[in-house]
Amino acid sequence: MRHRAVRLVALLVLAAVLAAHRPVAAQETAQRSWKTLDELSGQELQAIDRATDTPRHPEVPYLPAEAYPFTPPYTAEEMGYRLMEYNPRPRWSGVVANSWASIGDTGVLLNPGKSITFVDYSPTDRRITGVQAEFRLKPGEEVYRSLSQGVAPPAAEGSQWIAIHYRTDKSFHKKEERFRYSSSIRRVRHQVPWRRQSRFPNMALTPDDSYGRDAWEFRWRILGTDVVHETIRFPHTRPTIILRDPETNEFRQYQTGTLKPMGESYPYYRADGGIESYVVEAVTREDWLPNYYVPRLIFWLDKHTFFPLRVEQYGPDGKLNHIEVRMAELFNPSLGEHGYGTRFIVHWHIPGDIMSYMCNDSHKVIDWDEREAEIYFNPDFMRRQWYLDTSIKSQAEVKYPEEFFLRPHVWPDRFPDQRPIHLSAAMRAKLHAQNTADRLVFQGDITPVQVAAEPTPASPGQAGADEHDTAARYVQNPADRP
Repeated sequence: MRHRAVRLVALLVLAAVLAAHRPVAAQETAQRSWKTLDELSGQELQAIDRATDTPRHPEVPYLPAEAYPFTPPYTAEEMGYRLMEYNPRPRWSGVVANSWASIGDTGVLLNPGKSITFVDYSPTDRRITGVQAEFRLKPGEEVYRSLSQGVAPPAAEGSQWIAIHYRTDKSFHKKEERFRYSSSIRRVRHQVPWRRQSRFPNMALTPDDSYGRDAWEFRWRILGTDVVHETIRFPHTRPTIILRDPETNEFRQYQTGTLKPMGESYPYYRADGGIESYVVEAVTREDWLPNYYVPRLIFWLDKHTFFPLRVEQYGPDGKLNHIEVRMAELFNPSLGEHGYGTRFIVHWHIPGDIMSYMCNDSHKVIDWDEREAEIYFNPDFMRRQWYLDTSIKSQAEVKYPEEFFLRPHVWPDRFPDQRPIHLSAAMRAKLHAQNTADRLVFQGDITPVQVAAEPTPASPGQAGADEHDTAARYVQNPADRP
């Protein structure tokens, strides 16, 4: 009896301790934006299917049996297939003005450029678009062709390139091949395909970041939910930007602080402006991607469209090494929630502290005639040097380093058990200085550098040092443009 009494007292004490901690844990969960899967309410779990072993497609076993675009509750795998809808390039035929650039770890603007890009998707069934159309193709068949015509910088004007994107699986690995026309030699060259893991020169992204990844190459798991308030971060040194209005087709000046992550017409913003998101993990399947350079990714997906607002990449060492953030726009309203596309995208490669951005502007949907598509999207067409639509323009490019986007948020306090964040002291100092100054900073402090009104011309032996100093001043003193 004595032992039973002792055990009863111990259980009562344990119950009291747990009861005392439960309100504290609930209060902490309510105060933060994110929840793990185990912390979701019964109502929140109604839209989620936690099953990992689901029925398979009778002909394509790596696809789910349920017809795309699926219905709730969604499995993690189905969420992965839904996010395939939103590659950096729109999932329908049309034209868009692209601008891009990178910025190095010393604040030097790299590879700025602009092009007009025309896209034509496979005409097998024009009533079916996007990922659903890709699922109907056989491996090796064309998904789309794109024709890009360079318009900036001046040295790139007249250059053109055609990309042919293919449906892939285990039996067919080639995602894309390219043909490039050089006006200087008046030749069309068939380019060697890029390796998936190799970053483009002077850029933060790889071909897989550019083309998008296939969901069937990964295992998927839901980590929880989060509320996203900000993705793309404009510096205070770029208070306005000119974009073409998707509804009126007119160029308008926007306050960068008012641009929203899912565009103005998105109907599901919370009262505080946040976007409710699923946080989903993707781990490579070794039989599909052995020794892949980023074996683990984490996605923040809008709950309603599954648009990827944020993507984190983790290297073979398990450390976070790349962050991608996006801003969306409803470019094709006729497709409903599938009509969202990427307006801005920013990549940050953390080890090298290099960032790249791309902007899609002046978007227009085009239903190409089959005869037009056969002519325009043929490599030989580039020899003619015809610009197909000179009305497609953009004024959204980054012209100066001080206008470049801020490094994305790191969010070290969110999902700490699943997101090992290991930043160097120097990088943490840069982030602190950047967030304090509200602009890019490439040194550990934000003390302004004193700049002479008229710099003295450099002697030949001093040219390299002066160029480095000018690059540093360019970023540290945005008002002082050369």
